[in-house]
Amino acid sequence: MAAPHPLARNFGDLVAEMAGRDADAPAVIEAGVELSYGELDARVDAFAEGLAGLGVRRGGTVGLLCTNRWEWLVAALGAHRAGARVAAFNTFAKAWDLEYMLEHSGAEVLICVDRFRSRDYRETLAELVPELRQDGRRSSRFADLREVIVIGEPGDLAGARGFEEVLGLAGEVDPEMVAPAGADAFVLYTSGSSARPKAVPLVHGAAIENGFAIGERMGLRGDDRVLVAVPLFWAYGALNALPASLGHGAAMVLQAAFEPGGALDLIEAHGATAIYTLPNMTAALVEHEAFAPERVASLRTGLTLGTPAEIERTAVALGAPDICNIYGGTETYGNCCVTPSTWPLERRKASQGPPLPGVELRIADRESGAPLATGEVGEIQVKGYLARGYLGDTTGASAAFGADGWYRSGDLGSLDADGNLSFSSRATEMIKTGGINVAPREVEEFLAMHEAVAAAAVVGVPDARVDEVVVAFVVPRDGTHPAEEELRAFCAERIAGYKVPVRVHVLAEMPATDTGKLARRKLVEMDQEGVGA
Repeated sequence: MAAPHPLARNFGDLVAEMAGRDADAPAVIEAGVELSYGELDARVDAFAEGLAGLGVRRGGTVGLLCTNRWEWLVAALGAHRAGARVAAFNTFAKAWDLEYMLEHSGAEVLICVDRFRSRDYRETLAELVPELRQDGRRSSRFADLREVIVIGEPGDLAGARGFEEVLGLAGEVDPEMVAPAGADAFVLYTSGSSARPKAVPLVHGAAIENGFAIGERMGLRGDDRVLVAVPLFWAYGALNALPASLGHGAAMVLQAAFEPGGALDLIEAHGATAIYTLPNMTAALVEHEAFAPERVASLRTGLTLGTPAEIERTAVALGAPDICNIYGGTETYGNCCVTPSTWPLERRKASQGPPLPGVELRIADRESGAPLATGEVGEIQVKGYLARGYLGDTTGASAAFGADGWYRSGDLGSLDADGNLSFSSRATEMIKTGGINVAPREVEEFLAMHEAVAAAAVVGVPDARVDEVVVAFVVPRDGTHPAEEELRAFCAERIAGYKVPVRVHVLAEMPATDTGKLARRKLVEMDQEGVGA
């Protein structure tokens, strides 16, 4: 039976609508906590009132740095209900990354988890906002920031509020301040060709509509339980898993961060019927010592991407027979193409499917911009549900959003006679490692901050498990002799782990093309040949 199309035009109302349909239906399952839609709606309401009591109003910005927890959902949806947008920060971020995102987003309130695994985010907060240890809330470094809320234990951050405290604050959400469909729901930070992550604003109405359409292609139902181990701060989470699940009244089974043994436990314990996965995640699951087909027998559908062999592995070896093949990005609300789950597997393996409702695709010549014929490979261009550009763009990257309404993806592909997309490759220098984008320039500029580095170049080198790995080349300053481990440790201390080069080669000079440009392809070849090893 098809799910009723949601009427809500913003995320805060969407939760209330689903609670009105079936308040007792499970909405969130996470680490021993199970919330029904009615309970989730009540907590969202309480947190929205707490934020309103702290002065959060329509048009404000709330920063959110948290792993996949029920609090992430309550914080984000509560901010939405209070009329604010959510700047979702990457939990891989360290001080250097977070400093940029806090300043760029203009967040008035930061909600941050206390710690996860070996990371203590309170130490990072104390480094960036030292006033918190002196019972201060105003930051001298971040002009807009006036409140910090810690999920967990604030520790010695005397100036921070506890999450539970905010849930209990008295405040009143002005109904007139509810965000309209065209207001920003999320600002997501995604790596691109620029040196720093690009800030992508995504609005409520489009996210709900596109997310619901994704769920329809997956065949989601109200009784589904969707394993979400991909980060909620990714487009794959916030713009895809979240609205697809909420829009169908399904339950999200959250894993704080992907770990294959724990994910298998969650699938088995909660009878997960749908999964958001990536090729490296699927490989980790089926290769895990505790994997057994009967443990994942409940799986039916989900989303993934990759080669035909990788799609088949998810459908057959992992046991999600109706898995959907996808194409898209943050700028296109997570996905713009999804194969229907009802297609035969051979067809889902060979294509990323037709555009979603409200989306158009065309293939164009990258040089002339002229549309190409059926079957010809060219740049994939998208129209319909799109971000409006990049916030605070000073690099010209927003030019990818053409005045004619078409977004130039920089990816290559072709369309068949029925309008189905076949993705070919990325035409950009972006590194894709384990499903995460890494901008070479960002890592290059960070390496250049090291006192012994005169020049740096970063490339992606093919890797069978994670698609590509980050590899760096540096030219040392005169009189210095930096070691690979010294440079890797320098990166590991201050930038997200997935950006840290797996290898660093020290060269006397960088290879160049005949026109004097950096020969990146040569660098890849040099690494594969073991230069500097």
